[in-house]
Amino acid sequence: MPRAYFALGILNISFKKNNMLIPFKSNKIVLAVFLFSIFLISCGGGSDDSDPIDTSTPSNLSLTANLVGANTNNPNGDGSGKVIFNFSADNATSYKINFGNGDTAETSSNSISYTYTGAGINNYNVFVSAYKADKFISKNISVTIKVNSGLIFSDEFDSPNTNKWTYDLGAGGWGNGESQYYTNRTDNVVIANGILNIIAKKESYQGAEYTSARMKTQGKFDFKYGKVEVRAKLPIGGGTWPAIWMLGSNISTVGWPACGEVDIMEHAGNRQGIVSSAMHTPSSNGNTSNTGSQTLADVSTAFHVYAVEWTSEKMVFSVDGVAHYTYNPATKNSSTWPFDAKQFLILNVAMGGTFGGAIDSNFTESSMEIDYVRVYQ
Repeated sequence: MPRAYFALGILNISFKKNNMLIPFKSNKIVLAVFLFSIFLISCGGGSDDSDPIDTSTPSNLSLTANLVGANTNNPNGDGSGKVIFNFSADNATSYKINFGNGDTAETSSNSISYTYTGAGINNYNVFVSAYKADKFISKNISVTIKVNSGLIFSDEFDSPNTNKWTYDLGAGGWGNGESQYYTNRTDNVVIANGILNIIAKKESYQGAEYTSARMKTQGKFDFKYGKVEVRAKLPIGGGTWPAIWMLGSNISTVGWPACGEVDIMEHAGNRQGIVSSAMHTPSSNGNTSNTGSQTLADVSTAFHVYAVEWTSEKMVFSVDGVAHYTYNPATKNSSTWPFDAKQFLILNVAMGGTFGGAIDSNFTESSMEIDYVRVYQ
């Protein structure tokens, strides 16, 4: 058998013949041939010569868009602005979606729905990226969608949207003597099956005995005049205080109550079934006289649409289209009507406080469930 030695780029091979070693010094060509033969030997030991499949990077990304209500007569949808995006990729564990208008979302499922706003027929270039760890591939699709005039803001809660909502964090309720600590944890805010859940819980946290969440559009969306609709199911339990309301965007400069406050819906678990609306102005605030209500037996077991219609003259509050209070002061000035400036939206569940009252000792947790928030102009 030959013996081979490799050193400093020179191959020395000795052959044994008649019990004598006969050396042979190769040149670089012989070296290359020898190394190639070694490579072939080392790679030829298995019966499967196919290359291994790369599972570290997603591949075969597909993307489709289904416009709700689209047909031959309405190729750009039914005017709701809602689109269902379907996507899939081999080896992907999550997806990121850019809806082409500045909004983004992340999901681990293969489908997501989104509602566009902005009246008219508009085109959006939508990008989806499929991820596995830090590896990803992307694909885009062009969507032309029709939105009926009027809808200027919508969240259908198909996925979390940090472009629309932010949080107030802390305890005390800012003067209302509340018992909860507001967080932005998934323990207190969950989106599942197209429903936003704001969960009030009994637990010790940061010195408080209860936790909950307070979401707001401050700094992200505000408006002047229009109609707000929120489809919601309310929590149950003594001491719960869910609210759907608005504050003037100028609160940071003029303060409260000069900014104006519009309580679209408030409910106290200690007065189960009575939903109320109220206005807070410099002329009447805190325990305001500007209030109205109606009674609904199933507020904690069924969804209802809580709404306010805001014009330059008045505010009309309703549930499922049935009005129960109109605010229309005879004299409008900065004291009675600070409502000719933009307002932002707030959703929260408080515990106790000046409106919620005593908290039931048996309370453990309950949620305000919200199907959608829509603003029309």
